[in-house]
Amino acid sequence: MHRELATGKGFADIVFIPRKNNDSPAIVVELKHNQSADTAISQIKAKRYSEKIAEYTGEIILVGINYDELKGHSCIIESVIK
Repeated sequence: MHRELATGKGFADIVFIPRKNNDSPAIVVELKHNQSADTAISQIKAKRYSEKIAEYTGEIILVGINYDELKGHSCIIESVIK
């Protein structure tokens, strides 16, 4: 697990990279506050966070989580296969 992983175009909030010889996907998590889970996913894609870890795995899970004090929390999960 890496917190604030430098990706060249910013920092991914949390990244889980599987160990070698493991078929588990890598996971990129972006957290937002009072915005939207869509915004979090869009940031992961726009800043190409998954490119930094593409060499580790064939599948990458993108997770966008928004913590909204008034509307409740939301989460979007997408799978990317390189």
